[in-house]
Amino acid sequence: MSIKNTQQSAAKIMQWADKLANFSAMPDGLLRAYLTPEHKLAHQQLADWMEQAGLITWEDSVGNQWGRKESPNPTMPTLLIGSHSDTVANAGKYDGNLGVLLALEAMFQLQGEALPFHVDIVAFADEEGTRFNTTLIGSSAVAGCFQPDWLAIEDAQGISMAQAMRDFGLDPELAGKDQKNTDDTLAYLEVHIEQGPVLEDQDLPVGVVTGIAGAKRYQFKLKGMAGHAGTVPLALRKDAMSGAAQMICHIEKFAFENQIVATVGRCEVFPAAVNVIAGEVHFTVDIRSQSQSTLERCCEQLLKDLNHISEQRQLQLSHEKLYEAEAVLCDDSLQKQWGEIVKHHTQKTPCFLSSGAGHDAMVMTNITNIAMLFVRCEKGISHNPREQVIESDVAVALDCLVDMIKKLSK
Repeated sequence: MSIKNTQQSAAKIMQWADKLANFSAMPDGLLRAYLTPEHKLAHQQLADWMEQAGLITWEDSVGNQWGRKESPNPTMPTLLIGSHSDTVANAGKYDGNLGVLLALEAMFQLQGEALPFHVDIVAFADEEGTRFNTTLIGSSAVAGCFQPDWLAIEDAQGISMAQAMRDFGLDPELAGKDQKNTDDTLAYLEVHIEQGPVLEDQDLPVGVVTGIAGAKRYQFKLKGMAGHAGTVPLALRKDAMSGAAQMICHIEKFAFENQIVATVGRCEVFPAAVNVIAGEVHFTVDIRSQSQSTLERCCEQLLKDLNHISEQRQLQLSHEKLYEAEAVLCDDSLQKQWGEIVKHHTQKTPCFLSSGAGHDAMVMTNITNIAMLFVRCEKGISHNPREQVIESDVAVALDCLVDMIKKLSK
């Protein structure tokens, strides 16, 4: 593809991203959650663009949007390329969506070219878990990992996932029953913004992903005794807030010492009055590591440490595991091919980096080999309206994706 044509294609992708951002539940920001009117409108728009690219389109059992470029040989396997179209609240325009749009434009570029395999591009309907607090719903259905128990989960308005599916026009009884077959799947490719600062620090437009960190999330409840802030001596207090503060500081120190990442993202204090000793504190912990064995070891030890702190302070600590995902590795051969392609298009030594964020690709490992390409984002900012990519980087990513498809066809 000529430089001029690539630049025009990148500009078109940026315009598409602007268009998709209009499908939002927030009047002054971007929020597109699973099984909402915004979800439906965005996928209708994607379907229109897919059809313009000559693709066969359909919506699957959980609301993912598909487009297929058929091979002349109907018996050949299928290359899957995708990312997610849903967002967090007050999101940026490129997380997930850029990967879908790059796959779509790649199909425009390959229009008229016969490939020795089918290509299915997919916009996964729910990766973020914004509405039902259950992540990776879309890709889980495709990979045969959909849990029927999820259908009973309710959103903040008390609407169950099953009811939301019915309202959307889907049959919850069929959810996940149209999963992809391992034998018929060639590989899964995903292009995604980095959501971190490494590529910008190295002044590189794209990078090759080596693997995706495993993660565990916990909800902790720490109980003490509420009391008067002026009359209960410090030595006689059972202050849940002071205990939580000690725990949170320990979590950060522990993460540094064990070379993992750990985040306390939410903390609620009860009764939350300025002149009352905190009687109860709820807080979350998100722990991630590139090594599954390290993750398991650290979670076990950290739970012991937090229980020890609670016992020292005569507090009561309980916890619930909210989520877990195992660390996964990208396919070595596909990584090598990405690296060769990136070097060709950038004339620089490719950057191989791991992903601390979860992606649909980690679920797709259940049925096929995966490969990911990261695109530089400004200051590593993501899940934020300031999320931004450079148009010229998008052009490089597009060239790399098209060449990867072609390389797999040889």
